[in-house]
Parts: sequence; structure tokens; C-alpha cells
Amino acid sequence: MYPPQLVMPMKSELLNVGFEDLCTPDQVDAAIKTPGTVLVVVNSVCGCAAGAARPGVKMSIQGEGKKPGKLTTVFAGFDTEAVAEARKFFAPYPNSSPAIALFKDGKLVHFVERHHIEGRSAEMISEHLKQAYTEFC
Repeated sequence: MYPPQLVMPMKSELLNVGFEDLCTPDQVDAAIKTPGTVLVVVNSVCGCAAGAARPGVKMSIQGEGKKPGKLTTVFAGFDTEAVAEARKFFAPYPNSSPAIALFKDGKLVHFVERHHIEGRSAEMISEHLKQAYTEFC
């Protein structure tokens, strides 16, 4: 498990723009089952989370256009039970961090795996998510 002093600045990148920090399995379960659209970001300490995933997610919720009704995040390697609970809802996708999941009325409608984040720019991640928001939100 990663130490809090390493994780907290990375968590706050999303929390400071309105994401809810899901730290327990019950919080994850309740959030995902919320009516409407829910974005779940599996945050991570890796370089692709720092360079593309977090900045891309933040860009995707700025400006005009459709957006998820609820923004949430869990942190891999830190909130281990919460991440394990979230991953139960990601089937059939394998475990991945970072990852980005979009739910509508409790059902997974869009999923971005790590291999779709690695090697892509934050702008590309943002545009990809905006297309998903347009379709599902």
C-alpha cells in the first residue's frame, strides 16, 4: 500500500475539481447505483495517470456539453477494498489502473482501460470522454 503523503496530492487533483473520494466498498456500491450517470476514475501513482488520465478527465468536465451527474474516484494501491468493490462492476474488463468507467443507472456503459490511456495525450483522453458523455449523459 502506498503511503498517504505520496497519494494525497494525487487524490486532491481530482477532489479539488469536484470528484467524490470513495474510500469504502459501501461508498462505491452506493455511488455506482445512483440513478443517472456516474463517472468512476481508478486513480493511480503511475506516470500515465499523472500525464494523461487525471489531466484528461479534468479537461473532459470543463466547458459546455453533457457531463456525468456524479464524479467519483478510487485510488489503486491505497483504497484497496474500495477499488476491489469498484472492479466488481467493471466486468468483463480485467483489472486496470488507471481506468475510467461511466455508469448509467447502475450499468457500465463505457470503459477506458489502461492500454487506452498509455501513450495518449490528456487532450485525446478528454475528447474520448466527451464523446462518451455526449452518447450516454
